[in-house]
Formats: sequence, structure tokens, C-alpha cells
Amino acid sequence: MTYYDAGDNTQVFNSVWYPDPSYNLPVLGIDLLAFNRKKYLAIVDFQPLHDDEDDHTVPFEHLLQPIKDEYDSLKGRMSSKFYDETQFFSKQMLFARFEDEDVVMNDLLPAFQRYVKTHVDMLNDVEADSSLSSQKAVLERQQAYDTYSAERDPATGLFAAMFGKEWADDFVYDFLFSLSERKEGGIQIPPMGMMMGGGGGGPPPSQGGSPQGPAKVSSQNSSRPAEVVPSRR
Repeated sequence: MTYYDAGDNTQVFNSVWYPDPSYNLPVLGIDLLAFNRKKYLAIVDFQPLHDDEDDHTVPFEHLLQPIKDEYDSLKGRMSSKFYDETQFFSKQMLFARFEDEDVVMNDLLPAFQRYVKTHVDMLNDVEADSSLSSQKAVLERQQAYDTYSAERDPATGLFAAMFGKEWADDFVYDFLFSLSERKEGGIQIPPMGMMMGGGGGGPPPSQGGSPQGPAKVSSQNSSRPAEVVPSRR
């Protein structure tokens, strides 16, 4: 889990829940970003490890569809220039870009809470598979997920803008997606406008993407052991 707090100027909450490799189940991925309390980006999803939902221990999209159907504001589509939603995303992903702050409490928070509860309930209802071959296969898919996400997660560009690319590279590869394969040249930083779907958003250009006043970064990875990278290099 990563929480970046720069007051009203910038807020970032990133959390990725990896089931133990004895569970062949999707990853719960969460990205919530807010800029100046005027621009918001939200992504919450059961991110599949396999292209075919049936390759997981149990199907799961039918559990999410009734929740998503209740919230029209969370049915957006991500930019194909940034993410390939055919990889590691379900059809029931919650995706939203909005400017109305009321959406946070009225739609995003309750939907987020229900997705988290559904993910926890799913894990509790499934029996673990202790076979080494199965766990190895799950770890390989989690590694593929980490490598994919390290190159595309919208929070990485923000961290690079705030703390520099070297810090962001170490943070992404050594902590946030610690199973990922570090590629030569490190992460490729997309423009903030692309993160917001190509329609603007993010900190106003005059601010250069930097927060005004002190910012705090707290990080925690409770699912797997990993190095916690200091917030200052």
C-alpha cells in the first residue's frame, strides 16, 4: 500500500492485494488519485492472472457485475494509449475520471468497499492448493502482472515527477511491484494527461506537477516481503 499526501493539491492511494500463491485467484488492484479536489481518477478491479476467467480456481466477474451496475459514474473506459484493458483487467473494472467531488462519497467509496469485501470473502471461501506446481504457476502469473503494471501504473509517473526518475524506478521495481522484471532504462513515464485519459487533468501546468507545501509518503507491503524504499534518496 502506498499513500501520498500533499494536501488538497495531490492525493494518491495505491494498493495491490496479492493472494498467497496457493490461491489461483485475481489480484485486487486499487489506484485512487485526486488533484486540487477538481480532477479525480479511480481504478478498482479484480485483475485476472489468466486471459480466460475459467483458468482461475473460481469465476468471479459475476460477483462484481451487480455492484458495478449500480454506479454509472464508475463505468468509464481507460485510454488504450496507456493501458491494454485486454490484459490483466476484468470486464467489471471500476474506472472513473470525474470532477464532481460528491462522486467520491456517493459512488466510489461504497463500490470500493463492496469490491474489497467481495475479494476477502472469495479468498475465505476457496481452499488453498498446496501443490508446488500450482503455486509456481501462480507466482509466474503474478510476476507477469507485476512487470506489466510497473510499466503502466498511473502512480509511477506522478512519483517520478515528485521525487525524480531514479527514486521512482527503485520504488516501483523494489517495492510496489517487487516481482517485476526491471528493464533497461527503467520505467517509461507517460504524460499526466494520458494518465487521465487524454482529456487533461492532473496538477495545473504552472505548478509543474509539484505539490505546494510538505508532502508525506507512507508505504506498506503486507502481502509479500519487500524492501521499503525511503521517501528521500
